[in-house]
Amino acid sequence: MSASRFGSNELNGMPVPKGGAAASQHSQNGPAPNKMQLASGFGPSQNFTVHPIRHSQAPYSGAPPSKNQYGTNYYQGGLQMTAGDIRQPQPNVGPTSMGLYQGPPQAYVRTPLQPEPMATYLGSNPGTVGVHPLYQTGTSLPSSYQPVGGSYGSNTSYYATTPGSVQGLPSQPGQYVPSASLGDTHPVPLSSVPVSQYGQMFSSPAQSAAGQLPTGMLPTAVPSVTQSLRPQQGPLAYHSGSQSVSAAVSSTPVSINSSISASVATVTNQGYTGIDSSSTSSASPVPNSYDALEGGGYTEQPPVSSSAITPPASQTSNMAKPFGYGYPALQPGYQNTPSPQAHSNLLSSNVGPSGFQQSIQPYSNTDQLSASLGGLSLHQSQQPEGLRPVNLIQDRNILPHAPVIPVVPNLNPQMKKLNCNPDLFRCTLTNIPQTQGLLNKAKLPLGLLLHPFRDLTQLPVITSSTIVRCRSCRTYINPFVSFLDQKRWKCNICYRVNDVPEEFMYNPLTRSYGEPHKRPEVQNATVEFIASSDYMLRPPQPAVYLFILDVSHNAVESGYLNTFSQSLLETLDKLPGDSRTKIGFVTFDSTVHFYNLQEGLSQPQMLIVSDIDDVFLPTPDSLLVNLHESRELITDLLKALPNMFCSTRETHSALGPALQASFKLLSPTGGRMSVFQTQLPSLGAGLLHSREDPNQRSSTKGIQHLGPATDFYKKLALDCSGQQIAVDLFLLSSQYSDLASIACISKYSAGCIYYYPSFHHIHNVSQTERLQKDLKRYLTRKIGFEAVMRIRCTRGLSIHTFHGNFFVRSTDLLALANINPDSGYAVQMSVDESLADTSLACFQAALLYTSSKGERRIRVHTLCLPVVHSLADVYAGADVQAITCLLASMGVDRSVTASLSDARDALVNAAIDSLSAYRSTVSNLQQSALIAPHSLRLFPLYILALLKQKAFRTGTSTRLDERVFDMCEMKCQPVAHLMRLIHPSLYRIDRLSDEASIHVNDKVVPQPPLQQLSSEKLTRDGAFLMDCGVVLYLWVGKNCKEAFISEVLGYPNYAALPMKLTQLPELDNPLSEKTRAFVSWLRENRCLYPVLHVIKDEAPAKTEFFQHLIEDRMDSGLSYYEFLLHIQQQITK
Repeated sequence: MSASRFGSNELNGMPVPKGGAAASQHSQNGPAPNKMQLASGFGPSQNFTVHPIRHSQAPYSGAPPSKNQYGTNYYQGGLQMTAGDIRQPQPNVGPTSMGLYQGPPQAYVRTPLQPEPMATYLGSNPGTVGVHPLYQTGTSLPSSYQPVGGSYGSNTSYYATTPGSVQGLPSQPGQYVPSASLGDTHPVPLSSVPVSQYGQMFSSPAQSAAGQLPTGMLPTAVPSVTQSLRPQQGPLAYHSGSQSVSAAVSSTPVSINSSISASVATVTNQGYTGIDSSSTSSASPVPNSYDALEGGGYTEQPPVSSSAITPPASQTSNMAKPFGYGYPALQPGYQNTPSPQAHSNLLSSNVGPSGFQQSIQPYSNTDQLSASLGGLSLHQSQQPEGLRPVNLIQDRNILPHAPVIPVVPNLNPQMKKLNCNPDLFRCTLTNIPQTQGLLNKAKLPLGLLLHPFRDLTQLPVITSSTIVRCRSCRTYINPFVSFLDQKRWKCNICYRVNDVPEEFMYNPLTRSYGEPHKRPEVQNATVEFIASSDYMLRPPQPAVYLFILDVSHNAVESGYLNTFSQSLLETLDKLPGDSRTKIGFVTFDSTVHFYNLQEGLSQPQMLIVSDIDDVFLPTPDSLLVNLHESRELITDLLKALPNMFCSTRETHSALGPALQASFKLLSPTGGRMSVFQTQLPSLGAGLLHSREDPNQRSSTKGIQHLGPATDFYKKLALDCSGQQIAVDLFLLSSQYSDLASIACISKYSAGCIYYYPSFHHIHNVSQTERLQKDLKRYLTRKIGFEAVMRIRCTRGLSIHTFHGNFFVRSTDLLALANINPDSGYAVQMSVDESLADTSLACFQAALLYTSSKGERRIRVHTLCLPVVHSLADVYAGADVQAITCLLASMGVDRSVTASLSDARDALVNAAIDSLSAYRSTVSNLQQSALIAPHSLRLFPLYILALLKQKAFRTGTSTRLDERVFDMCEMKCQPVAHLMRLIHPSLYRIDRLSDEASIHVNDKVVPQPPLQQLSSEKLTRDGAFLMDCGVVLYLWVGKNCKEAFISEVLGYPNYAALPMKLTQLPELDNPLSEKTRAFVSWLRENRCLYPVLHVIKDEAPAKTEFFQHLIEDRMDSGLSYYEFLLHIQQQITK
């Protein structure tokens, strides 16, 4: 449908005010034109004749913007500090590298922090100054628009920077320092955040007078230097959602025979219902920020005496015996804890006052639990499997036949059952080194990998008026706290002794009193609370979805509009939300088009804003409409959309102005933008120019332009984050689109990035299928709004670098405008203080969010790991997949901030250093062999696989956008999905059997053994399936048996197979059913739909298949055997 766009200052013969955007009127055949009454302030004429769909834009004369219903003073300034408050490096710090360092363990000293007057402060008592952890290894100030604590270009914002090294990977073998963080790796900021339009701190309208601090946030006494460097925050605001978890939670009164006043709640665990309550030990004042919601908010606390933390011997020796009995008929999620009496006679020796006792109370006091773990030194007993030496040169066939399972921490059986699922929360080292010096010797990174909003089949959901938390560090009560008696519990993070609230003494499942250790909160490492109004700064927002669609000639030619419209029509009733759900549409080419979908109109109306230099909203009230009230108009628009622009000749793309307008539209409420882009932005704000040189795609030298060309998209993303807006990007392009720049809109607003290279609905059918499947998942998966996440860890440990898509609001508070079940996060950690006085280290991630139904929820994950003092124990507990994923994120940061060659060298050195340290300190075998502990036997293989990924490879033609997208995936995918991208799985499927098969939904799913990724394992008489995460390759050998080809692929012989085949036909025979069952099983629970490609032996497409055989020598790197020889040479020289 063509359109005539007017560029003059007159419309229908009427004068238009100067500076207003011109409007256009389309004269295509269609329904009779309508009269639309425009809001006041749009020029001298209020009535304009327009067509229902192709609506002319109204002149604009400065109508006031729509008012934020939640108040314009919602986000205000934060903590103010001076440059003197940072840590200063000692003069003789060793050479820098990727996140670890060699040299004195105390490479940094803390300088005392001096209080200074401030007008606004997030969490403090009068007369005290709370300080966030600060890390600085240099004195340079950040350049313009570096993401430091939400402030850009501020002279009081500092970040870690070290000449010659970025992001922790070793520049040379043996060199490690605490990593600095730039770009996507969010540093621990100074949090000097003046009121700024970019990255504002969350705070309430209520501000303290100048020079005063709000009360009730920190203890009265000024903390020591050590304590002052640890955050003192309040309750988290978390946003989370799992697709399959139903949280039908209702509060009901229960009569209690005794005179106990207890709140009663419902616990929902995937269809099972019980009763539960929880409470805090004192009332909280009104929170003044999201930081306070999650981190604190209590009034002034008296100092805790040493006797309160460590009960006297007489007290502990006379501790009450285990109390309570088992829950009757527990839900599956709760049936994981044996009866306390079964363990009452276990180890009883004393180790120290700082150990932990299980919440199930199998020990009479806290010392006994520490004693049960005091003998954790692995070399005191039989050598663990993780330390079994492996000669990598001789034993090259080390790939297990089954998928690698996560390392199980060396805890007692009861604590193993209570611990967090590694698919949700895992650590690179399941044995935490006691000191930073021990960690440095191991040459392994210490970090956490989280998948906090993962879809769960069982999730205890707890409704309560209040929630039990530590009064000091605000840790949520969990299975690893210690109950000193019926009235007191000790925090497993900061060791403070807290009172057990009276309400918490009541067990609503058994309707009994006096067994707080049997409640669901202390029986499950993952729980979700229905939060009260104390965890809200405003009424929970509705689910709001805004779709921004590229309708330029290139976009229309690709055919994606038809796929999008059809997918949304099919899932419109399944969009997460409630009766308040809102939806809107914006399209753009060289102008920006809005759609009036207000209830009562006979047809949708289009309004066009052609003034892209000063884009505005033509009408404030009818562009975002209630999904249910305007359902018919929305359906009409989606049906008409694919054909509305079929004759367009507009080749330009005004992406930036469309995003600016969409930001204005969503700012009052927040929500989700879904942006579909097909080319390089060429007009208006954020326009870009091609930076890719096709001749450099296979260069072995430095790869240029991995970072953004402009800060426009990053700045806009931070604006969006401050208004609780996340931007998800769908890039469907056959040409260079500068993803490195555009992706910033999603990276810093907690959005997602999807990339479909060479998308075309006719010429690339497999990409169309993938887009359909991805959209179905994307539109219907669970979503959380206005979320924040905080990670807490045992005293002595600290977090210094974050990886993922989010914005860091404070030292440990991540702002997530949206949260989805497919996003993963990673953090790097260090050991600041010795952990010699404890046997366990605990980590807790808390995610506060608003569900699509308008409920404020908190999802809490708690992980417990043993602390060890032996280097052998550290190696025995190494989680090689978690280590690889963390190094991948660190390598991406090094590529962007330094160079790709530096990142590649650092990855190789990570393998060299760890194996060299093991050889020199633990292994006593022959020095000439390349020996690795069993736990790290796959480490060189995974590093080689990383080097051959599109993100890091050289020498092989790789489009710049594809390389950048692969880097984005490295940063934000959970471990399970990322490992499939790094090291694909190869199976032989032409002879599937029922041996070792599993039963899923009444279907038998065969489990063929894994094959090594080498052409040596391929045979021309077989068929092999490779799972690469986002694509499945079925390679068929030239001499493959005709029985397999006919029964599975539906063709009589090999010669009849077409070159392009993407589907397995449904044939009625056992082999076809087994093959299809196996492929369907592989595709289950994937965040991205893997498309199947059947590849003949001589087909041109086999190049992609063979590029994933990472053990073979190829243009992008050495063979696995050659790589092992290189490592051995570097270690022994």
